[in-house]
Amino acid sequence: MSTFATSKIRNVCLMGHGGAGKTSLAEAMLFAAKATDRLGKIADGNTVCDFDSEEIRRKVSVQTAAAYLEWKDCKINLLDTPGYFDFAGEVIEAARAADTALIVVPAKNGVEVGTEKAYRYAVDAKIPKAFFISKLDEDNSDFAKTFAQLRETFGLAVCPLIAPIVENHKVVAYFDLSTCKKLICEKDGKTTAEAANIEDYPGMEELRNMLFESVAETSDELMEKFFAGEEFTMDEVTSALNQGLLSGSIAPVLCGSSATLAGMDLMLREITHAFPSPDMVEGVDGKADPNAPTALLVFKTIADPFVGKMSFFKVLSGCVHQDDVLKNSRAGTSEKMGHIFIMRGKKQTEVTELQAGDIGVVTKLESVNTGDVLAASGAKTDYAPIAFPAPCLTSAMMPKARGDEEKISSGVQRLLEEDKTISFENNAETKQLLISGLGETHLDVIVSKLKTKFGVGVELAEPRVAYRETIRKKVKVQGKHKKQSGGHGQYGDVWIEFEPGDELDLVFTESVFGGAVPRNFFPAVEKGLRDSVERGVLAGYPVVNLKANLVDGSYHPVDSSEMAFKTAARLAFKAGMAQANPVLLEPVGELHVLVPSDNMGDIIGDINKRRGRMLGMNNGVERGIDEIIAEVPAAEMNDYAIALRSITQGRGSFTFAFVRYEEVPANVSQKIVEEARKNMVDDE
Repeated sequence: MSTFATSKIRNVCLMGHGGAGKTSLAEAMLFAAKATDRLGKIADGNTVCDFDSEEIRRKVSVQTAAAYLEWKDCKINLLDTPGYFDFAGEVIEAARAADTALIVVPAKNGVEVGTEKAYRYAVDAKIPKAFFISKLDEDNSDFAKTFAQLRETFGLAVCPLIAPIVENHKVVAYFDLSTCKKLICEKDGKTTAEAANIEDYPGMEELRNMLFESVAETSDELMEKFFAGEEFTMDEVTSALNQGLLSGSIAPVLCGSSATLAGMDLMLREITHAFPSPDMVEGVDGKADPNAPTALLVFKTIADPFVGKMSFFKVLSGCVHQDDVLKNSRAGTSEKMGHIFIMRGKKQTEVTELQAGDIGVVTKLESVNTGDVLAASGAKTDYAPIAFPAPCLTSAMMPKARGDEEKISSGVQRLLEEDKTISFENNAETKQLLISGLGETHLDVIVSKLKTKFGVGVELAEPRVAYRETIRKKVKVQGKHKKQSGGHGQYGDVWIEFEPGDELDLVFTESVFGGAVPRNFFPAVEKGLRDSVERGVLAGYPVVNLKANLVDGSYHPVDSSEMAFKTAARLAFKAGMAQANPVLLEPVGELHVLVPSDNMGDIIGDINKRRGRMLGMNNGVERGIDEIIAEVPAAEMNDYAIALRSITQGRGSFTFAFVRYEEVPANVSQKIVEEARKNMVDDE
């Protein structure tokens, strides 16, 4: 395959709400460009971009797929992203590698939450935005309503390029607003253009004026032509679209049907003519420079158990060749590129080199991670890291087979390489393997991948809360250990005062007079207490904020030993805790929630139900978004990500960070203690 110059490359990220038709659009574009010889369908599980077994089974995208095609003299790299919010990390990766975001909006459903999120991802990535109104072949599709929603939501930069001609509630043809031609789409996706009188098609003149107003605003010369009533040439429109996309003043709208292939050749025409190339888009990483030393960004990783680690990269500058040795700017290691591939779904095509702006894959770079920059000597390396959302939903993973914990950890470590929105912890305190992600579906996919990729079965359970215990009053108790069994016996006797302390850790002191307990046994007493605080008397949780002062005791010159005094200290601890009004403490965190203003009341009500305390509110932190700040017990937060998504239809987001431990209300404490004691019996 020939190498494409930077100016002939187009990197397009397909984004949008789940079910908008992104994968089907990619399939139609590939087929229209003759990159494939059949039109796959999601229902049949045979599309190019949804090739993972999870995607075929669920009939939704769960990861970003790359697929290239050639149209005229250009190479188009499509990045097909998931629409479900649980896989936001995949969208963010793709947006970082793209030079234009093509946001797919179904004509039946119109603008949805995922549409808004996609637009925001494109803004964050600093790339141009365009829209494709999809599924115009379906019943109840409404181009006019959807276009109006786009303009209302995203502003006057939204302007139409193509509009459907509707007769008897059915799309019969399309109207090219830039040339005033009627476009008849044939069964093979090709379009026949006929001269048309715009007055014969209601609404088209208004749409054309929107387009020409947007075009005119890109230069003084075009503005003069517009006010003079002169027609724009096709080249002028194309150039203006290109400039408007780059500046953000134009977000063009195309439309069609992936099922019938209507609009596909028009889409490919606009991508090659109007969409900018990598050397024109500033983005987060700056314009691609083919003349600078070689540098590439690894924007995505796939942990394949058979092929090995697959690192997807975009060439930021220069030209990368097979067997090039580049330095990993993060790790400081040298990496040999080996074989370089370009991808069409799961199909790999080997190439010898890729120019600046192009997208490729290299395998078996084991020390290279997502976000790493590989560069030749003298190349720029200080690129911004990829900012991923923090995981917000945690579950405990229980192995289906005894002894599989190590296999689980090994498999999860591989998944962590490819998904930066996962976190994993082997919690020594609760004795649970904790996996965190962006939602229920995300965690479910992780479980499925562990089974299919790494052969280990797990079940998800609610994570245990790391409670603490403490005391509320001062007591003085004796701990005496005396045992005689022939020969040397065991003797240790201590009197200890226990009281609430200010420090989280145990504070041990001694004020023994007259050598009642020899000094050489003090460390043994402290060791016995430190061992004891690991497991409190209420429910077996660690004890905190405790002061212990050794005040008196006795010893035997022959039978006393360090072990005897450790045992005596443990007995004193057990007696003292029971008498000192022991209470249960729970972790409390500070919650920051960003929610649409319309949902404020519902969110506050939900926080109150979770025993939360409101700390404050900040109105208008973003357009139509307010912030709520509260303190909430961690025990009430396990399903918060699910509840927030339900209340706000996915528009809300939150962060939650531990602040301190607080006493659990008596009615709640009783239930926790009963459950903990039941678990102790079960564990035994």
